[in-house]
Amino acid sequence: MTRLGCWLAVAALVALAGLAQAGSNCSAADATRNCIDGLVVPIWRPFLDLTTGDRIFRGVLYFFIIAYMFLGISIVADRFMSSIEVITSMERTIVVKRPGLDPMAVQVRIWNDTVSNLTLMALGSSAPEILLSIIEVVARGFEAGDLGPNTIVGSAAFNLFMIIAICVVVIPKGEIRRQKHLDVFCVTATWSVFAYVWLYMILAFFSPGEIEIWEGVLTFIFFPLTVFTAYMADIKLIQNRFLPHRYRRGSHGQMIATEAEEMKMLENGLPQACFYAGEEGSVDPAIKAFEEHRQEFIEMMREIRKQNPHITPNELQKQAEYEMISRLVPFLYRSFNATRRLIGGGDIVKKRIDKEHNKALDALVQAQEKQLRDNTCRIFLDPAHYTVLESVGTFDVQVGRDGGPDGLTVMVDYFTEDGTANAGSDYIPVKGTLTFYPEDKHQKVSIEVVDDDVFEEDEHFYLRLSNLRVRTKDGIIIDPTRIGGLPVAQLEMPNTATIMILDDDHAGVFGFEHDHFQVVENCGHLSLQMKRHSGARGKVVIPFRTIEGTATVDKHFEQKEGEIVFEDNQTEATIEIGIIDTEQYERSDYFYIELSPPIWAKKMNDLSRIQERFQRRMERKRGSSVASDAKDTNTDASIGDDDVVSALTPSQMEVAEMGKPRLGEFTKCQITIRESKEFQGIVDRMIKNANTRIMLGTHSWREQFMEALVVSAGDDDEDDEAEDGEEKEADEPGCMDYFMHILTVPWKLTFATIPPTDYLGGWATFVVAIFMIGVLTAVVGDLASQFGCWVGLKDAVTAISFVALGTSVPDTFASKVSAVQDKYADNAVGNVTGSNAVNVFLGIGIAWSMAAIYHWNQGTRFLVDPGNLGFSVCIFCIEALLCIAVLVLRRSKSVGGELGGPTALRWLTSMFFCFLWLMYLLLSALEAYCIIPGF
Repeated sequence: MTRLGCWLAVAALVALAGLAQAGSNCSAADATRNCIDGLVVPIWRPFLDLTTGDRIFRGVLYFFIIAYMFLGISIVADRFMSSIEVITSMERTIVVKRPGLDPMAVQVRIWNDTVSNLTLMALGSSAPEILLSIIEVVARGFEAGDLGPNTIVGSAAFNLFMIIAICVVVIPKGEIRRQKHLDVFCVTATWSVFAYVWLYMILAFFSPGEIEIWEGVLTFIFFPLTVFTAYMADIKLIQNRFLPHRYRRGSHGQMIATEAEEMKMLENGLPQACFYAGEEGSVDPAIKAFEEHRQEFIEMMREIRKQNPHITPNELQKQAEYEMISRLVPFLYRSFNATRRLIGGGDIVKKRIDKEHNKALDALVQAQEKQLRDNTCRIFLDPAHYTVLESVGTFDVQVGRDGGPDGLTVMVDYFTEDGTANAGSDYIPVKGTLTFYPEDKHQKVSIEVVDDDVFEEDEHFYLRLSNLRVRTKDGIIIDPTRIGGLPVAQLEMPNTATIMILDDDHAGVFGFEHDHFQVVENCGHLSLQMKRHSGARGKVVIPFRTIEGTATVDKHFEQKEGEIVFEDNQTEATIEIGIIDTEQYERSDYFYIELSPPIWAKKMNDLSRIQERFQRRMERKRGSSVASDAKDTNTDASIGDDDVVSALTPSQMEVAEMGKPRLGEFTKCQITIRESKEFQGIVDRMIKNANTRIMLGTHSWREQFMEALVVSAGDDDEDDEAEDGEEKEADEPGCMDYFMHILTVPWKLTFATIPPTDYLGGWATFVVAIFMIGVLTAVVGDLASQFGCWVGLKDAVTAISFVALGTSVPDTFASKVSAVQDKYADNAVGNVTGSNAVNVFLGIGIAWSMAAIYHWNQGTRFLVDPGNLGFSVCIFCIEALLCIAVLVLRRSKSVGGELGGPTALRWLTSMFFCFLWLMYLLLSALEAYCIIPGF
């Protein structure tokens, strides 16, 4: 569709050239009006009485020269826009205080997006039209010209009609794009129509044929008013003030969202952090925008992972960063990237992302090299904690060795030390020296545990390592372990092993180690350990169940209810719970796991039988039947009466009760599900890389000249990825890439002399680039006027056709990419209306204010012929209202959005917009050549 629009534009220009020959009924002076020396370029003499062949030759030559100059303007405009991006991408740090959570520091832009779009960014995209209008007035001695004002009107017509016509049909089949910030669009659309209505009023109504100072100054003042009203619409100032049922006024006069409104915003996906950025829960617009962008990044990563489930984390991050920048960066960036691809500069996004990943890879390699240089021998306990049963007998404590120079022998002393366990009665103390020969990687220390039949609490003791020494190849023992000032061996901490002795004369005490655990949401499952201490005798069953908290079943975790079985002498068991990954940037959901009283499946020392006999003995004392006594006697023949009586003693009953399994201190554990730091880190890096200051900024002149001399492939986005979602290998530059690179190398080298964007925060680039744009625009203005002289076109017709088309080509490609890749139509449509308004307020306001002030100072009047310009403006205003009305109607349920929709309706809309542009060109040209009457 983009190529179709270009061919349609060329056909219209050819028709206008033919129309110039038909419009011979205008005054003869019109034929030579453009044949004058320009501000920079003198007229090609001789210019009178030329043959048709000479005029055609000069016209074709000037046409290609003008096209080449427009190419240069596009390249330097990219440098200009990159400086604007760096300036408007400056960030500040905001600390968000959140009740119940740690303060969060976030980076937010200093510039509001709406303000930056309508000020510096609009100036960047419209700089050629604005500067052409100003330079033309200055070049003509502060007299009015036709080229500048008509270029502004013609560019507005092409932007509104043709660019939107292209954007309507390029949306993928079955998809639509709607305006998200409709209030901002309504404001900018209103100002864009009002700008041209106002232009007609100052031309033909207030002071016909004359521009007074107040008219020019007021035209310029409308520019800050446009920015202010759009900003108010963006922050919803009026809605907040006049909707008291949704907002309340705080003690300091600020507007605060009510609880119901906050809940509604939370349901729409806005993180809770936004509500605590200001005082008393007010919503900070900068934080809100930051969080909304972050949510968009997360959703995009989910989409990529869903399309390609087997993608590696590294490829996922690179692809996500590329997609993120392609979708979410401002409108001007797409114009910048489209121009770079056209001139053989390649895709700046992929080049910069690869550069950042290469930096990370280099850092990893350096870290590995540093580790390889580390030749220190490490002696360590492996592991440093042991849990053994009292009946274990002898066990080994492992000591490991890692690294160090070849041929090195290391010695280390060891000894046991009492804790709650006592040497001799609980364990056999040991002391000695371990020797690690060059080929040894592990040594062990054997310790014997003393077993008894006395019930005790769990006890522990220590094994300590000390006095590390090194024996060299010559047999010399060195202490301390340093050779040449560098450590060749070291004892890693901890240098003490803790040995816990579990008493196995008791069924045990069961429970969790802590009452609170945290897990990461992408862990997949939770393995929660249960401990058994103070004994490990018998088989015990522990029932458990999960209980909801803020985390809900089947949404955040898998519900589970069951039993954990501890076999005889088993001291540890694990509960497995599934955790569901919801891929949230920040979360703190929790649920509980609760234990029920233990069930003794295999009782120790037949205590149950002792208790049973005790109960029967009590029954006999109360006069139980003789049959019962006989039964007891037969049943308990193996145990005498004295034994039964002994079971009645309080001390033995206390022992019997103590021997039962029981729950410990922590029987209910809270499980908190937190966000994945890996996922959070990827999102943070994406947000950092999304800053176009990193993508578009340059650091040095050397970098700029290197980029100017290197040719890269300039394929479209659709060709950069394979159909299965895997990224293709980097394409080699094609013939067209080399051709465009050779063609534009002079421009690239010239504009590489502009200061890098790192200087003075981008302002040095801004000033130098706008000066170069001004120089090239002056040359284009002279050439365009003289081109009209050779082919017989008036400045007014040349402006609305050739010049307007040349200045709008980068915006056309940028809008097309934005329409396809963006989720909403704000960039594709909203920037057109905003830019059209800014063109009049700056291009006409500044130029005509300067001229009016100059003539007032000279005692003369600044005269402007309202004829052709007024007629062109009037036609544009009528058609602009029709165009905007169609866009509004397309938001109905039958279509659903401004762009895309059903195939028949999208083509019908696009053809209607093309028809409006062709009618604008035709009627304006007919009036310019006096074929139809004007005003």
